[in-house]
Amino acid sequence: MAVPGALKRLAAGGTHFGIVAAFTIFSAFPFYWMLITTFKRTSDLMNRTHNPFIYNEPPTLEHLRVLFAETLYARWLGNTLLVGLIVVAVTLVLALPAGYALARLTGRWGEQLGIGIFLTYLIPPTLLFIPMSRVIGDLGLQDSLWSLVVVYPSFTVPFCTWLLMGFFKAIPRDLEEAAMIDGHSRFGAFVKVVIPISVSGILTVVIFSFTLVMQEFVYALTFISTASQFTVSVGVPTFLVHGDVYFWGSLMAGCFIASVPIAILYNFFVDRFIAGFTVGAIK
Repeated sequence: MAVPGALKRLAAGGTHFGIVAAFTIFSAFPFYWMLITTFKRTSDLMNRTHNPFIYNEPPTLEHLRVLFAETLYARWLGNTLLVGLIVVAVTLVLALPAGYALARLTGRWGEQLGIGIFLTYLIPPTLLFIPMSRVIGDLGLQDSLWSLVVVYPSFTVPFCTWLLMGFFKAIPRDLEEAAMIDGHSRFGAFVKVVIPISVSGILTVVIFSFTLVMQEFVYALTFISTASQFTVSVGVPTFLVHGDVYFWGSLMAGCFIASVPIAILYNFFVDRFIAGFTVGAIK
C-alpha cells in the first residue's frame, strides 16, 4: 500500500516541477532572447541557416557601442528616471489622501466617487492626447520633460486612488480611533498608523506608476521633439529604426537594459505587489 502512495506523491511532485519549470522558461525567454541578440553579430542574426538560439559566430560588443556612442541612450535613461521619480512622488501625494478620504466617506457617495475616478482611467490615451496637447501648449511646456510630468499623473492618480481606496477600506477604523484616543489628530493617525500598514498598497502604486512611465509612448512622442529630451520608449525606436532597417542588436540591448531594473524591482517586492492588488495585508 505504501508503494502506490509514494508513486502518487512522486507524480504530483513531478507535475508541480514541470509546471513551474515551463512557466519559468516562458517568463525568462524574452530576457534570454534580448540578451543573446545584444551580443550577436549582424551577420549571425541575418543568416537564416544559423541557429537563432545560440552564438554561431563569436559574440560582439558592437551593438552596445552603437547604442551608447551613436545615440543619446544614457540621456534617455536619465530622462525616464527623472520623470518617473517625479510622477511617482506626485501620484503618492495626490492619491494617498484622496484614497483615504474616499475610503472613509460614508454613504453611497464615497463608492460612486471612487467608481467615477476609476472610470476616468479607462479613457484611452489616444482620445486625450489632442486636448492635452492644447493644455501643454497653453502652459508653454512644449518639448519639455515637464509636459510629461504634468500629463502622466492624469492617468496614474485615478487608478492609484481607486486602488488605495479599496486598500484603506480593509483597515479597521478601530486602529485610527485608538490612535486618536492616545492623542493623535486624524492626520497624525493617518501618518503614524494607516500609512505603515499600507506599505503593500504604496509599493503597488510606486511600481505601477514607474512602469507606466517607462512604457508610455503616445504622449512622449506627441509632446517631445528634441532628441535630448526623449524618454527610452521614444528614443530607442526613433533612432534605431531607419525606415525598414532595424538595428536589432542595439534595439534588444536598449530594451534589455531598461527592462532588467523593473524586473528586479518586481522580483524583490512581488509578495507586497500582489498583496496590494488583492488587498491581502489585513486579515
